[in-house]
Amino acid sequence: MIVGVALAGRREADGEVPEMTAADVLAFLDLMASHGVRIWIDGGWAVDACLGAQTRRHDDLDIVIEEHDLSTAVDVLHGRGYRPVPRDDTRPWNFVLGDIGGHEIDFHVIVLDSAGNGRYGPPENDDWYPASALAGTGRIDGRPVACTTAEWLVLSHTGYQLDEADWADVSKLCARFGIPLPAEYHRFQ
Repeated sequence: MIVGVALAGRREADGEVPEMTAADVLAFLDLMASHGVRIWIDGGWAVDACLGAQTRRHDDLDIVIEEHDLSTAVDVLHGRGYRPVPRDDTRPWNFVLGDIGGHEIDFHVIVLDSAGNGRYGPPENDDWYPASALAGTGRIDGRPVACTTAEWLVLSHTGYQLDEADWADVSKLCARFGIPLPAEYHRFQ
């Protein structure tokens, strides 16, 4: 399956709510790999990759991508019908592209330093994906994938208004990997 072409046939008008399936994720990874683009899975799909099984439905795919690969990835997706999805928080280092079927790829753009840490956004923001966060591996439909680590996923799921989906993700990661539950989640217990 080629992302964009195969996904474009499914529409909300047909009564289906768009979903980023495991097959969609793997097709996207294959597409990017065929163009020499390195991707780390982040967000909800990274949670499931770390857990080794899909635990919930996913509306989008969060990715971490190096800035030097960005134009290639965007050009490839544009060629498959993906366009910018307007959001209030769109920035050059964090934006979403979507296809006509409502499938969305949420880009987190980094620049790796010599130690493997990924600067996220302008240097003055001092936001980073530490090298340790980018060292994760997981499985989607049994296939190994590069993803952010369970520890990073727990840390990055704090500091904002939490919901039941956050609780489901974080509680599973903490239980599986022996990570202390952040205090913000104690109210869900």
